[in-house]
Order: sequence, then structure tokens, then C-alpha cells
Amino acid sequence: MRIIVGFSAGGPIDILARLIGQSLSERLGQPFVIESRPGAGSNIATEAVVHAPAGGYTLLGVTSANTINTTLYDKLNFNFIRDIAPVAGIIRVPQVIEVYPSVPVATVPEFIAYAKANPGKLNMASAGNGTVQHVAGELFKVMAGVAMQHVPYRGQAPALVDLLGGQAQVMFDTVPASMQYLKSGKLRPLAVTTATRAEALPELPTVADFVPGYESSALYGIAAPRNTPTQIVDKLNREINAALADPTMKARLADLGGSVLAGSAADFRKLITEETEKWAKVIRAANIKAE
Repeated sequence: MRIIVGFSAGGPIDILARLIGQSLSERLGQPFVIESRPGAGSNIATEAVVHAPAGGYTLLGVTSANTINTTLYDKLNFNFIRDIAPVAGIIRVPQVIEVYPSVPVATVPEFIAYAKANPGKLNMASAGNGTVQHVAGELFKVMAGVAMQHVPYRGQAPALVDLLGGQAQVMFDTVPASMQYLKSGKLRPLAVTTATRAEALPELPTVADFVPGYESSALYGIAAPRNTPTQIVDKLNREINAALADPTMKARLADLGGSVLAGSAADFRKLITEETEKWAKVIRAANIKAE
């Protein structure tokens, strides 16, 4: 059995797929191979799974990119909502609004006031056009009524390098990627982007405390080709949820800075649909194009 992931080895979805794959292998007595097929913002991997036989032997590591790409790319050889069968969520990872220490703000209201007083002068770094960091920032710009200059990079790491160097002033980054810099004081966190406070940074308020209705997070899960038999989807869902309930697994996922995304296949489909609709509005309003 294969879990295909759309990003390079060592990234969040690769790590999560390996954790889930190992647990499923132990529970089902069958080896799971994690196959990395990076490219086109994860569309290459997604297309491979969409066109795979629907027998439950080929699965997809789902990320927020899948919910964003539906609108970001004009011509795809698949319809993500139509052509996949969501199996189970794994984890939901908060983002954090973080600023370079020279930016004279310590709270979201101060940041909004500063941005309004300096329209277009703040550089907002992201891992690239249409990435979760980018769309989270664009959603904030619209809802908070501020103007910032988006600066896309070719990945999360180079964006962080320039933020740490002061070439960029703000980033809406995932908590795990930035945690060491937040703890060391090299970056200043203002708030988390999830609807509720994050376990990894419990002292931080949420953006929604100051910008009502705001929410953004990176989601990860597992899906199969659309015609996969219901009994197979249900069995995989039960086993994944059992794995997520294991104390060792829960501790490992907590180390990654996220909260467990347990639930039924229908729950995961509902979440994917809601996220796709939310990001579609942001992408169209900001006229974001794929690189």
C-alpha cells in the first residue's frame, strides 16, 4: 500500500504520512510505502492518486495546498472535491503572526494601527504565491483593512531567512517551522490564526480576538481515489482514528505543534469543502495566480 505525498521528504506531510503509515502497517499487518512526488504545488501527486485504481492501495497525503490549488490553478486534470474520497484527518496546525523585532508592535491592534499608518511599507513574506502563508496574510489584509507588500519566496526556509534578517517584517507562518525563533526571541509572535488558542503557544491570543471571524490553519489528512469502496474508506478511517488516539502518537503530533483532527470521513470531507470555498474567495479577491 502506498501513501503518495506531494512535497519533498522531510516536510510536514511526509513526516505525518510516515507516522500514520507505520501505525497502519502495525494495525493491518501490511507494509505501507511513502512515496514522494513533489511538483506543481502537490498537483502531480494528487493527479497520480486521482487516476490510481480505487482499491484502497493508493492513498494521498492531503494538505491545505489541495484546498487552495482548486482555485489557484486555472487548468487541472482533476477536480479535487469530485475526484477524491476523503478518508480521515490527521492534524490541524496553527499559524502565527510573527514580526521582526524592530517592528514597534506587540499586539494585533498595534500591528493593525502601524500597518494603517504605513500603508504598503511592510513586507509580508510567504513560501510562495498561493501557499497557506500567503492566503492567510491576504485574508488578514482584507478583514483588517490593511495594505502590506507580499513578497513570495521559493519555500518556507528562504522566507524565514529574510524575515530573520529584517528584509521582510511579517509572516503568517506555521507554528512548527517558527517555534525555535519565537522561543529565542529572534521573532516576536503576536497571535495564532486558529479559532481557539494553540496548545503549543497557550499564552498567545487568537487573531479572531481582534478581527472577528478570522481563521486560518494548515490541515493534513488522508484521501483515496473517489470510487474507493465505502467499506475500505470506513476501515481506514477507524484505524487512523485509533492511531490518533494512541498516547504515543498524540505526544508525537503535539511535538509538531498541532491538534489532532479526529473524526469521520464525512467530517473530513466537510472540512475540505469549507476550506476550499474559503480560500477560493480569498484567491479571487486578491487575484492570486500560480507561479
